[in-house]
Amino acid sequence: MSVAPGTDGVLVDRYGRVARDLRVSLTDKCNLRCTYCMPAEGLPWLAGPELLSDEEIVRLVRVAVELLGVTEVRFTGGEPLIRPGLVDIVTAVAALEPRPRVSLTTNGIGLDRLAPTLRAVGLDRVNVSLDTLDPDRFTKLTRRPRLDAVLAGLAGAAAAGLNPVKINSVLMRGVNEDEAPALLRFALDHDYQLRIIEQMPLDAQHGWARDTMVTAEEILASLRTVFDLSPDPAERGAAPAETWLVDGGPARVGVIASVTRPFCGDCDRTRLTADGQVRACLFATEESDLRAALRTGADDDELARRWRTAMWGKRAGHGIDDPTFLQPTRPMSAIGG
Repeated sequence: MSVAPGTDGVLVDRYGRVARDLRVSLTDKCNLRCTYCMPAEGLPWLAGPELLSDEEIVRLVRVAVELLGVTEVRFTGGEPLIRPGLVDIVTAVAALEPRPRVSLTTNGIGLDRLAPTLRAVGLDRVNVSLDTLDPDRFTKLTRRPRLDAVLAGLAGAAAAGLNPVKINSVLMRGVNEDEAPALLRFALDHDYQLRIIEQMPLDAQHGWARDTMVTAEEILASLRTVFDLSPDPAERGAAPAETWLVDGGPARVGVIASVTRPFCGDCDRTRLTADGQVRACLFATEESDLRAALRTGADDDELARRWRTAMWGKRAGHGIDDPTFLQPTRPMSAIGG
């Protein structure tokens, strides 16, 4: 496609994809230690001065919305609920014109307390990570006995009107791969929307292996032992989840097959890390520094130009199936899910 990276108004790449969905990591820290994300002792956290300030985050999001055509903003972590300025950041972003849709991906701990305030200041909805309904498994997976807090967060989000409340679940062989039907039943009973995600190579320990990953086909086969699934006639668009009608609908379940059924050709995402780096892809091994430009006096137009240049270099796909694939050097907790 013969569009130059300097084109005003959009974040287009050389393959013609336009990024309208911005994922913003607010912190690299987390109050869980999920085995597929980080080691038990945690990670070397970013020093305070390396992190973007609340004002810097809001400014960069404003540039994305006002100058680059972003229409969706999702805050991630680490765990975004532990960011002290979260409410102020959501307030400012929800007040932007044109107003973006604002969402949050969280582990749910503390969400029951914060959900009413976040809804009041403009948060539209939440995704909550929940991989098991078994308290012992939860403790083993996250190294923290906090399942009750996550379930309370889900209920609090629904009560506050942060709908649809979505659950993100990762299944792992020998750990929780038998729980797909139970997770779906739980979601249906509480009017949540379940999304089951193939485990991706984003762990700090680099322990991911394809032969231990539970595939989309296995997930669907497990669900079909209890439920009737039929293809969803609704257009998928750029959504990462392939959705299925459950027992004829209207309830749906989604499967995100990032590894076995990649959807890179329709990807509409751009990512901003907690320390101000643009990532064109979750699996990118390179980043473009906006923090330095911002702190050395770059105006909004210059920040937008740098962002467009970064996205122009986005690869055609994530490359997981390439024999030369290199796992990102920074784990998911540092770059946002």
